[in-house]
Amino acid sequence: MFSDRVEQNDLPKQHPEYLDLLRRVLAIQADCEIGGPHLYVDAMLPTAPTQIDQLVVARTAAEEIDHFRKFARLAGDIGVDTSYILSRPNQERYLEAFRGLITTWEDFAVFGFLIDRVGKYQLEEFAGCTYAPLSRLLEHPSRVMDEEAGHIDFGTTRTAEMAARGGDARDRVQKAVNFWYTTGLDMFGRSESHRAERYRHWGLKRRTNAEARREFIAEVNPLIEAMRLEVPDPVAGRKYL
Repeated sequence: MFSDRVEQNDLPKQHPEYLDLLRRVLAIQADCEIGGPHLYVDAMLPTAPTQIDQLVVARTAAEEIDHFRKFARLAGDIGVDTSYILSRPNQERYLEAFRGLITTWEDFAVFGFLIDRVGKYQLEEFAGCTYAPLSRLLEHPSRVMDEEAGHIDFGTTRTAEMAARGGDARDRVQKAVNFWYTTGLDMFGRSESHRAERYRHWGLKRRTNAEARREFIAEVNPLIEAMRLEVPDPVAGRKYL
């Protein structure tokens, strides 16, 4: 297992596979960071239920765009141009979770509750990774991680509030949970992924896809149950097992 601490000026000496995987993971992460605002800003910013909620949508989008800027800078430092990602159609995003549109407050809230939480798991992989500039961005204290925690907390709180209303409100939230829970589990990738193992070999990630997914399930299932919602079937509708 590779464990060197690699700085940018060390990259010319690194194995080609290390460089390829680093370029790939930075491009994907940049795409995911900007992909969120592209899902919800157009519909959710003008229709948020309250002025405070509208402010939260705007602030969340601004923070995610800043996260994109940070990852795009890291990528650019090693010769990866991510400028095209800014205008990339949603349908062409790396991950399916970012290929549609969010048009309801329930989906916006549950997206923060579940999908931003998946994002936290991915970012945690980079803290302490072998590429030092990437690791430093996510090591404690990390503004990126703190802001992601805020997105998750807001989504969790709003999801719980809507579920507690019961009736149609609860049904709408349950529908959103059903969709984003399945989507979130697929975001971890295939359990038996050769590329994921190579990321681990080179110290760019710590957990297997299956390990991270199990930890996510163990974290969110009790939260869903505490909201008196039904935990969706973890296999039904999945594309990547």
